[in-house]
Amino acid sequence: MMNSKTALTKRYEFVLLFDVENGNPNGDPDAGNLPRLDAETGCGLVTDVCMKRKVRNYIEIAKGGEPSFDIYVKEAAILNNLNKEAFLNNPDIELKENKADKMEAKKKEDQQTLTRWMCDKYFDIRTFGAVMTTGVNCGQVRGPVQFSFSKSIDPISPQEITITRMAVTNERDAEKERTMGRKSIVPYGLYRMEGFISAPLANQTNFGEEDLEVLWSALVNMFDHDRSASRGKMAAQKLIVFEHASPLGNAPAHKLFNLVKVERKPHIDIARSFDDYDVWIGEAPQGVTIEEKV
Repeated sequence: MMNSKTALTKRYEFVLLFDVENGNPNGDPDAGNLPRLDAETGCGLVTDVCMKRKVRNYIEIAKGGEPSFDIYVKEAAILNNLNKEAFLNNPDIELKENKADKMEAKKKEDQQTLTRWMCDKYFDIRTFGAVMTTGVNCGQVRGPVQFSFSKSIDPISPQEITITRMAVTNERDAEKERTMGRKSIVPYGLYRMEGFISAPLANQTNFGEEDLEVLWSALVNMFDHDRSASRGKMAAQKLIVFEHASPLGNAPAHKLFNLVKVERKPHIDIARSFDDYDVWIGEAPQGVTIEEKV
């Protein structure tokens, strides 16, 4: 059975504004790892999976070792081996198939027990969902928390910077004084990500109030634990949360997102910091409250 948690009783949407300075927030492997771009507008893009990775990494640091906060999708994880743990911890389940690479419960209720066990153990499954049907079948979960692609407020100007290295890798290159390389950066970009949290789906996966607070903390603090030279300086500048009074919501999400306006200040030709932008938040409709977490 699932651990007892305070159920989510309200719908949420949120807007996260984050920026990058002299870094590559999300390289495109199909374009030589250049920063991702909307080809028609020139605005920068960051994928939803990139942001989910940062959330997962933060949870591992902040909640590592605590019950029900394990991470399912992480580096070098063999997912079917993790799925087998659900069967081993529920030995009374009758199996339809039981082979080295294939396991499946015979009864529907037993299949649901396995899925509940995985949701209870792994934060990212009950948050973002997961497909756990690849051989060792623990079911499929639709996550209550979803992120949009992040998009920069203004077009970005990616640059390739040439770098040099004093050391060499192989003896045959020992006579070389320098080796050359390149780094792709965005001098500055302010990005906007929009997100959705469904109370009905949260109650299906046991995503509760405690999980919600951990998620807010991750969105605010994840960049401080994701530093690398290639990513430059990244920071969460604003997290604006729309809280509905009911599980199904009190206003359309797109109308709430339209309440948040972000524009470059009129006297700024080229933005180089968050201070170069103005952020306005309109009045919330009845049944919705707005909170700024940052």
